[in-house]
Amino acid sequence: MHFTLDVLPNTRKAFNRIIENTSLEDLNKIPEGFNNNILWNIGHIVVTQQLLAYKLAGLPMLASDELVGKYKKDSKPEGTATEEEVNEIKTLLFSTVEKTKEDYGNGLFKNYQEYTVSTTGNTLKNIEDAFEFILFHEGMHLGYVMALLRVLKS
Repeated sequence: MHFTLDVLPNTRKAFNRIIENTSLEDLNKIPEGFNNNILWNIGHIVVTQQLLAYKLAGLPMLASDELVGKYKKDSKPEGTATEEEVNEIKTLLFSTVEKTKEDYGNGLFKNYQEYTVSTTGNTLKNIEDAFEFILFHEGMHLGYVMALLRVLKS
């Protein structure tokens, strides 16, 4: 399991580079043919990691209820995100992964509620399953973000 938790910060670094190299306007822009934007995808991976790891283990999440509401599954961008919101997401990109590593090392994810993910139909039975799915999920959204970037730059 250590490999998965070692890879996660690297995917987060990729998302962070995108945030740092993309204007606030482009982070918020929804190109024709898409139903979300770059920032929504990045906020979504942060929120999803918190829901799948912490909420399903009955532990308090690091993401606020407001952030969860804005970026959870089946949500969509509403309005324009501010620089402050972008900075909050940037901070959570790394703090959530570090806290997860720490909490996993301390054995806090013992009481895990099974959950069947809508994307693949697989059932997450424990925190290790959740970590593996989280890594897949973040890779998928990194692909979406790269597609959005290509459209915005063309």
